[in-house]
Amino acid sequence: MIKLATIEDLIEIGKIYDEILTHEEENISYTNWQKGLYPTLEYAKKAIEEKTMFVGINSDGLMYGSVILNNIQPKEYNNIDWIEKFEANEIMVIHTLCIRPSQSGQGHAKKMVKFSEDFAKEKGYKVIHLDTYEGNFPAAALYPKMGYLYSGKTKFHFQEKIWETLICFEKTL
Repeated sequence: MIKLATIEDLIEIGKIYDEILTHEEENISYTNWQKGLYPTLEYAKKAIEEKTMFVGINSDGLMYGSVILNNIQPKEYNNIDWIEKFEANEIMVIHTLCIRPSQSGQGHAKKMVKFSEDFAKEKGYKVIHLDTYEGNFPAAALYPKMGYLYSGKTKFHFQEKIWETLICFEKTL
């Protein structure tokens, strides 16, 4: 089940962020996220208050992941030559899609992306834009399998603290 997150979900969302960040410190970092910088509880709380955060819960009641859906495009998206041209209010953006490492490999990311697409269609959006760190090989492989087209890459000044190259994808709905 995927549902709109509530403030009661905040602690568990924080645990997911911590699990991902710890896992990446101990293994390999696909996200390039950093503890204390991104993602944070404050970031998640703001998304919950804006009613843009969604969480996935498995059949055992465990929260396996979260995603933020809105139409806020980072300024760096202006550097991308998007394949399809749409007005800003026709574009849904997937942000901070994350799956608990202990729950990875079970199709949860696909479920969350499919949910995002259905949600966007229901709300009248015509295309989805998203980005991922250039070293996030699992995400870079997943999105094309789900019909997303590579649109380009650009440098992002993430949180005004980290320079990184992100690759961007789009899918017309």
